[in-house]
Order: sequence, then structure tokens, then C-alpha cells
Amino acid sequence: MSNREKLLEGALELFATRGYDAVGVQEIADHGGVQKPTLYHYFGSKTGLLQTLLAENLAPFLDEVEKAATYDHNVLMSLRITTATYFNFASDHASLYRLFLGLWFAPPTSEPFQMVAMYNQRQQEILETLFYQGSLDHGNMKDRQRAYAATFLGMINTYIALGLNGHVQLDQLLVQNAVHQFMHGIFS
Repeated sequence: MSNREKLLEGALELFATRGYDAVGVQEIADHGGVQKPTLYHYFGSKTGLLQTLLAENLAPFLDEVEKAATYDHNVLMSLRITTATYFNFASDHASLYRLFLGLWFAPPTSEPFQMVAMYNQRQQEILETLFYQGSLDHGNMKDRQRAYAATFLGMINTYIALGLNGHVQLDQLLVQNAVHQFMHGIFS
């Protein structure tokens, strides 16, 4: 494993378990078995390290979400595929998703929040597009795509948080049950 990879992996572990603000550059370097100048060489700063970590992991994940959220005239199937994509990613990348959730709820003026904001916005836009496309087939959904996207993502992230904390299994049964519950709300 390269020094760069060690730094990214170590930073992810430290940020996910203790929070971005609680971790210093020296601790990240020590954890990666390198000197601070090595971190600065690759990333420029702790901020640059976090930006790289997010860009290299969240951008590809959101590309997957965008593919999953393709509407094919079946709201139920589109929501199941999208939910499964989230659950699978969170299960496979638990530390990253925990960090992502934590940064989402950081103070809005903080650097970490600002860094994750574009990924949060992209998620919202992807899901709004899905619900807008669904509304073309289902008139009762018209002009509700923003609320549906926010509520749907909130439900997904709540289940993921429960899963990351060992309270539920992020499996296909939960995908079906969660989407079923959500569908009752949008079609009522």
C-alpha cells in the first residue's frame, strides 16, 4: 500500500470514529506511519486530505446512485433499486458513510460541511429528478419532488444509521419494507 493510500485509509478511520475536527495532522501522519511532510506533499493540508477522500469515494458512489435512480415507469422498482444501492454502499463502506452522515450534520459554516455540501446537493438533485419523472406518470406526485426526495433520503439515512449502529440489517427485506412504507405515504 502506498503512503498516499495509507494516509487516506488512516484518515478515514480516524475521521469516522472521532470526527474531523478532533483529529490533527500529526495523528494522521503517525497513524499512516509517515511524517507530516508526506501528508502535505500528497494533499497540501488536512482539508485537502478530506477533499480528496470525499472526491475519490463519494463522486463514484453518487454516479452509482444516479444510475440506480433511473426511472423506468415503475416507481416501486426504481425506489427499491435506489435504496439497495445506498444500503449496499453503506454496508461495504461503513466508515465512509458514517463520516458522510457526520459531515452532513456539521455546523453549516464549518469547512467540513462546506466540503460535503456539493455531494449532499447532488443526492437531492438525483432523487428530485427521479420523483419528477415519476410524477409524469402519477399525477398525485406532481410538484412534490423536492419533499419526496428529502423524505426518501431521510428515511434511507435513518435506516443506514440504524444499520451502522447494529440495530437493523441493511438487507433486501429491509429494502422492500422501507420502500413499501414510503410508497404508502406518496400514494395516499
